[in-house]
Amino acid sequence: MTRTTPEAPAQADTPTQPAEQASKPGRSQAVQPVLEKLFELYPHLFGAEFLPLKLGIFQELLALHPEQFQRDSLKLALGLHTRSTRYLQSVAAGKPRHDLQGAAVEAVAPEHVHFALLELFRRRQGRTQADLRPKLRAQLLAAFAASGLTRQEYQARVLTKDASANTLLEEAFAELDQKLAKQEALLRAFNSSGKTPAEFADMYGLDQRDVMLVLDQGRSQPVPAVKP
Repeated sequence: MTRTTPEAPAQADTPTQPAEQASKPGRSQAVQPVLEKLFELYPHLFGAEFLPLKLGIFQELLALHPEQFQRDSLKLALGLHTRSTRYLQSVAAGKPRHDLQGAAVEAVAPEHVHFALLELFRRRQGRTQADLRPKLRAQLLAAFAASGLTRQEYQARVLTKDASANTLLEEAFAELDQKLAKQEALLRAFNSSGKTPAEFADMYGLDQRDVMLVLDQGRSQPVPAVKP
């Protein structure tokens, strides 16, 4: 089976860095035999589905297959692979890193998920007139929630010198603050109303399911304070 060559590269774990390979025509063709061999040896990693690779897998491949791979060509091939859109999608989805046996061995770092989301957004936004920022904001907030970090911890890991990227995250957090403020106001209004959820929803013209969702969230955990 012929393996499809990955798309134009962009650093998988830090996609805001320049893609060196893109500036040198013919590199993808030069490493095609290496990509084919990787697919042949490890179809569970380089086949129909791309999976995030364990850190240090480059050295393992060299040690296991000294007759199959040369250092420079393998490095270039893995660079193309991890800069491909399909690989970035697996990182952005938060899938764990896998070893050569296909076992999940470690989580992808939150900053790598964040950078993959930003790079995918840039690629897609460049091909459409539609505004993809609302979808990106939702994805960034989901990635933040999945990280288990505080906002301060998360920002310390993902903020860079890229002002446009930082602004996108700021917009996502601003949207989260507005949502939390509305949720807190709704909870306070309900608690002081003395109404049942159905009566409260009817009184304010709300969907009872939305009211119940907010109440359930409020019972399960306190509403985070919104920064002034």
